Amino acid sequence: MIPLSEIREQLDEIDSQIVRLYEKRMELCTEVGLTKIASGKKVYDKEREMQKLATLSQMASNEFNQRGITELYEQLMAMSRKLQYQILTEHGVIGKTAFIGIDSLDKKGARLVFQGVEGAYSQAALHSYFGEECDSFHVQTFRDAMETLEDGLADYAVLPIENSSAGAVSQVYDLLVEFENHIVGEIVLPIRHMLAGLPGTKIEEIECVYSHPQGLMQSARFLDEHRNWQQISVANTAIAAQKVLKEQKKTQAAVCSEYAAKIHHLEILKEGINDNSNNSTRFIIVSNQKVYLKQAGKISICFEIPHESGSLYHILSHFIYNNLNMTKIESRPIEGRTWEYRFFVDFEGNLNDASVKNAIRGIREEARNLKILGNY
Repeated sequence: MIPLSEIREQLDEIDSQIVRLYEKRMELCTEVGLTKIASGKKVYDKEREMQKLATLSQMASNEFNQRGITELYEQLMAMSRKLQYQILTEHGVIGKTAFIGIDSLDKKGARLVFQGVEGAYSQAALHSYFGEECDSFHVQTFRDAMETLEDGLADYAVLPIENSSAGAVSQVYDLLVEFENHIVGEIVLPIRHMLAGLPGTKIEEIECVYSHPQGLMQSARFLDEHRNWQQISVANTAIAAQKVLKEQKKTQAAVCSEYAAKIHHLEILKEGINDNSNNSTRFIIVSNQKVYLKQAGKISICFEIPHESGSLYHILSHFIYNNLNMTKIESRPIEGRTWEYRFFVDFEGNLNDASVKNAIRGIREEARNLKILGNY
């Protein structure tokens, strides 16, 4: 039996050879990149790579090594592509995004739209971002808001996209894909639910509570203490407050925001009834213009990939290789394609950064499609 120390010496020598060969291979890949620049060819040639992988794997002596060789060369080819994307950028072959960098959003005189009714959390987020003295109106659905933007009837829409307790607002993600509207800003609003009723109402009088399903769910512990109360879901928390005001019954209450209670002249009967005191919702500011703030530091994209082993891994490697920090990944089913998914990724960066350009170029070539949702 060979001593372990001798085995390690042999491994060290083989590893040294592999490093030298790797560097030689990357030198040749640099030449390939320069040749592709001259000829206008794309970096990613999937058919060529598949043929190469099949040939190389057959050189191995057993099935285990065949799988290992395939995985190894998938990585080598991926690194070669990333090097070539970098070379393209260094030589001024820059993929255009059609987004225009601006110094600031034109808030003065802007017309704003939000989903819901007066007093909705979306309206509170809107006022927090644009100020109290802004020109705003509300529509019934998220789709209505996106259509209003598309038709030019509003300059910006404020939409919830994620809650720290309930997760993603799936419909908004889907609408960002469907419409040519883009994220230009965001604001995180603390969510603090109140129990609100008509002035003079006592908690002992309440028989029925209205709220959005999430509002009821997020206040479950408090509501469980009053199991005799009927819980009724409505479209949003502000509508719940509006309903209590309209029907003028002291037996009714709403789980809503302090802002909604104030707008609809309700009295707060109990403060902070939500289970999670750190609950918050992230709202996005959406425009029909392809613009981004020059100082923006977050990018949202979505893409589709082949339903194959390793597809997502290879796409996400573009963030790792370019030293970009992903802050969120979300998936949504693709309509009409069973068990296939569209991926949404948020990551830190600016569309003018070389590392971002490299990553986006690689993802665009290797994914089925790519959409930049915004830089903000």
